[in-house]
Amino acid sequence: MSYSSNGNRPRLSEKGLLTPDNCVVALIDHQPQMLFGTSNFDRQTIINNTVAFAEACRVFDVPVVLTTVETKSFSGNMWPQIRAVFPGQEPIERSSMNSWDDKNFVAAIEKIGRKKIVLAGLWTEVCVAFPTVQAIHDGYEVYVVEDCCGDVNQLSHEIAMQRVIQAGAKPVTSLSTMLEWQRDWANRETYDAVMDIVKNHYGAYGMGVEYAYTMVHGAPATKFPDFVIGTPAVAHR
Repeated sequence: MSYSSNGNRPRLSEKGLLTPDNCVVALIDHQPQMLFGTSNFDRQTIINNTVAFAEACRVFDVPVVLTTVETKSFSGNMWPQIRAVFPGQEPIERSSMNSWDDKNFVAAIEKIGRKKIVLAGLWTEVCVAFPTVQAIHDGYEVYVVEDCCGDVNQLSHEIAMQRVIQAGAKPVTSLSTMLEWQRDWANRETYDAVMDIVKNHYGAYGMGVEYAYTMVHGAPATKFPDFVIGTPAVAHR
């Protein structure tokens, strides 16, 4: 059995599928102003799915490129929930709507050296569609994580997805991608972390996992951090 580059998990077969070792992830313009203008999906759901996807990237050691546009003048900082998953990693700041027009973004993708890009962003018709079409033109295989994207209305999102699919992109979801990276429940190195993400972010699936653990297998109930009201006084000393 061969092992991944980090040596901790088995290397999965590809045959057209994504693995943690054959792709790079790009998270594009998940910023407050961009989310304000999104109306095709529930905004909180987009946040939830994007954070879950970011956590999955960390679990499977998938390289991630973060990028933002016009942070100070318009869009605001990348969501703190995402920054918390990647502490110390600064997003690549752009002025261009199309990240593929930004030499620093393209250089970051090229440096990683993988030809499959899994990307998500706001908005679908611009910040997702433009780099997707051009990356495919430049020889990359692109997967669009649709439930981590959003647009100004449903029609804009749907037309953008039609465009990228016609260009050759593959639509996926945050959950399907994480499970594609896991692939085998016998891969124990990542199993518990994947189940934690499922229980924290994936609704009925997560509740089903918790029920099976506790009611079928007799495991203790999951212990989440206690809810604290206010900031402890010691933090101000």
